[in-house]
Amino acid sequence: MGAEPSGPDVPSPPPPPHPADEALLQAAQEVLTHAHAPYSGFRVGAALRTADGEVLCGVNVENASLGLTLCAERAAAAAAVAGGATDFEVLAVVTEADLPVLPCGACRQFLAEFAPGLRILAAGRDGTVSETTLEELLPGRFDHPR
Repeated sequence: MGAEPSGPDVPSPPPPPHPADEALLQAAQEVLTHAHAPYSGFRVGAALRTADGEVLCGVNVENASLGLTLCAERAAAAAAVAGGATDFEVLAVVTEADLPVLPCGACRQFLAEFAPGLRILAAGRDGTVSETTLEELLPGRFDHPR
């Protein structure tokens, strides 16, 4: 038996998520069961934490006219805005895919309207959690001159 690989070429495992991030991922996991995905079968749950600590959730809602489908990330952001919150800190996205799935391009631009530096956590069925920021996912975002 050999030793575990180590050295500069072997990535170290990611640190465990912060308890508040774990709770956010759990909220996204719990709401996932409410997704309406009869066409793709691909259910998504999202949980968005605002600057004041409020957590708002959303799921994907598919439509027979597929272009009218609403992604979970935008549903969570719309729920936040409807409640008066526009200062977002962290978004958690959970799917039933094996590996984490990040928000689509439309969701990235939609979220950038409110939080260009948003932290994003994504988790898949295998338990892997990916962490990134909206700035990393959407460089050169569209920004309307005001």
